[in-house]
Amino acid sequence: MRNAISRLVIAAGPLALAGSLVACGSSSDTTAPLSNAGNASSAEHPEWSKYTFTIGDNGGDGSQALAKLTGVFDSAPYKVRFARFTYGPPLVQAAASGDIDLGSVGDVPPITGAAKEYGFKIVAVNRSLTPDQAVENIIVPKGSKLRTAADLKGKRIAVPQGSSAHGLALNALKSAGLGPKDAKLVFLDPAAAATAFNTGKVDAWSIWNPQSAIAVKNGARILVKGLPPIDQTSSYYVASDTSLKDRTKRAALTDVLKRLAREYAWAIKHPDQYAKALSQEQGIPLADAKASLAAIENRVTPVEKADIALEQKLADAFLEAGQITKKVDLASITDNLLPAGYDSSRLTFD
Repeated sequence: MRNAISRLVIAAGPLALAGSLVACGSSSDTTAPLSNAGNASSAEHPEWSKYTFTIGDNGGDGSQALAKLTGVFDSAPYKVRFARFTYGPPLVQAAASGDIDLGSVGDVPPITGAAKEYGFKIVAVNRSLTPDQAVENIIVPKGSKLRTAADLKGKRIAVPQGSSAHGLALNALKSAGLGPKDAKLVFLDPAAAATAFNTGKVDAWSIWNPQSAIAVKNGARILVKGLPPIDQTSSYYVASDTSLKDRTKRAALTDVLKRLAREYAWAIKHPDQYAKALSQEQGIPLADAKASLAAIENRVTPVEKADIALEQKLADAFLEAGQITKKVDLASITDNLLPAGYDSSRLTFD
């Protein structure tokens, strides 16, 4: 990891770098379920041994804890490490600068990153297994008189700028015939937004789970659900241009992505362990982690034409609303790593 990572901590939001992982489980642990499960080996690819891949962990998504629990990287012919981000835009920036190699973000960060001409590509999709479950919502405090999206006119909405929740806020306003100037978008990172929401400094908060679910548990109310047609339930893997342009490194990075997909596919079939991993990484009670599982269970697939069309529509809406200043061509920043037809939900385990 280069010194640019420490600059990102200051400039783009909190980021913590985990130590390198040669084997994610301890050497004495013989129970790791995925330690030798269907991936490329050192014997097959000795040329990969020179690589250390940094995986962006977006807000405590469980990837690092699951890697240790499952041993999915134990047999990898390369090393991996994890870098923690509080939300998507700094992760995309880190991918563009080469400080991380791969990470998952919501639907908006690739758009705002492309508008700034960052060097990265969308390489895969995380599709919700429960598309009727909102991953994020616009919530209001207990006792709020706001009842519909139209009631947001003239109100202060806390929003992490450039995030998927930013897109939800814009589309919710648009669904009520309002524009971004009809409400006050208060751009705050998730931690600062939580404080503003809890102290009454904003009227509403556009935010994802588990923050949304925890706030609702504590008395907040969902005003607008983050569901189609105003919001996507998919997220996107982004990768560094530098890694993608090197043929050998690209092949190894594809193996990294498949291992991540495998650990999540295993976790979905083992929800108790998945909840513990989320609780550990996010520092939240186990009950809150379990409550958020339904909305975050995904299957990893290649990017399809329909995904590009949805992202293009959202990018055009951001441009129209003045939230970005440059038109974004989504097809030009898409570069699938996975083969056609790949679907992590079809993976099987002994």
